[in-house]
Amino acid sequence: MERIAIYPGSFDPVTNGHLDIIERGTQIFDRLIVVILKNPKKQFLFSPDERIEMLKTSLLDFPSVEVDTYDGLLVDYAAQRKAHAVLRGLRALSDFEYEFQMALMNRRLKREIQTVFLMTGMRWIYTSSSIIKEAAMFGGDVEGMVPPLVLARLREKFPVLANPR
Repeated sequence: MERIAIYPGSFDPVTNGHLDIIERGTQIFDRLIVVILKNPKKQFLFSPDERIEMLKTSLLDFPSVEVDTYDGLLVDYAAQRKAHAVLRGLRALSDFEYEFQMALMNRRLKREIQTVFLMTGMRWIYTSSSIIKEAAMFGGDVEGMVPPLVLARLREKFPVLANPR
């Protein structure tokens, strides 16, 4: 039986921390579906199409990884895709509390879908999409924290980033 996992997120934008979790996830699962969940409560820098493009380009070396979008309950999507697990990355204790609550709710809704937590690599422990965007907005050099295409897109959105300090 093929082991399929869903790796959900907003990926606004995808970071090297996300790619670390994805790469390690491919070592555990036969197939990994990276899904951009639509969240009406959030305001995004990049459109869903831009995020899909950045993810697909960043994941060219991972043939067992697929990129998709979904608007609804994660566990419903996982069941539709015949996934056995939801993969989540943890950076800090503060992440764990929220992720633990979500895992418990998901388990209550669909008991057969497991949640698997991976600790983010130490190199990326401080990296988040929000922090990357904020640093880029003020011209902070985020090179090496995001894939090259993402860096180029951030430079388009924030011209001040084109000439980092």
